Amino acid sequence: MTDIVKTRRDGPIWEITLDRPKANAIDRATSHAMGAVFAAFRDDPVARVAILTGGGEKFFSAGWDLNEAAEVGGEGYTGDYGPGGLYGFPELPGLEKPVICAVNGYAVGAGFEVTLLADFVVMADHARLWLPETMLGIVPDVGSFMLPKILPPVIANEILYAGRRLEAAEALALGLANAVVPQAALMDTARALGQRVLRAAPLAIAAARETARMARNMSLAECYAALRSGGFPAMARMISSEDALEGPRAMLEKREPIWKGR
Repeated sequence: MTDIVKTRRDGPIWEITLDRPKANAIDRATSHAMGAVFAAFRDDPVARVAILTGGGEKFFSAGWDLNEAAEVGGEGYTGDYGPGGLYGFPELPGLEKPVICAVNGYAVGAGFEVTLLADFVVMADHARLWLPETMLGIVPDVGSFMLPKILPPVIANEILYAGRRLEAAEALALGLANAVVPQAALMDTARALGQRVLRAAPLAIAAARETARMARNMSLAECYAALRSGGFPAMARMISSEDALEGPRAMLEKREPIWKGR
């Protein structure tokens, strides 16, 4: 834990708070610190779900620190932000555990983009999402990669080209959030979602995450071929695991399963 990246551990659920006043903007040093926390989360055998939020109530994150952006310009796209990439987790090797973004305020630029890379998104009802990059002479990379795949082209274009701001209710309607709740209920809602995830087998979650990611641009025939050839490694581990037997046995015996993660 650092003064900027605060961690609260509640058994298998970790709460990670980016607390960098005034706007929780991110720079290289902060990203490296977040990467260290997420690596510890990945490597902790007890940890299963992470909740990422921002300090305060106004900003989840204002994105890339403008002081650094003005200094390095376009070089920021290829800069060293640590093994987990910007915000510490999107590119972290071996991370097979889900991340929930609890968006407590404005999510701007990369602060919006990181929500597109999370497994779940819960938003406070006053939160807003937008991408101002083209107005700053740059382009949102992750937003450009992902929004055209998620949203109708005209909506994605308005967000990417014209900086359209999405209110929380709009984000929910467009499928960019799982829930929108009052600020006071935000963390409890994220924790409740985390508790629901904990009911599932950890190897099954890892398999679902990996398979969905790898299969995104594959045909159905390619997916079946990869399944039969072991092309989805996490699924192969899950199929041969003790947990794959425990689940059906627990249901037949009318009891809660005891997951071992092996």
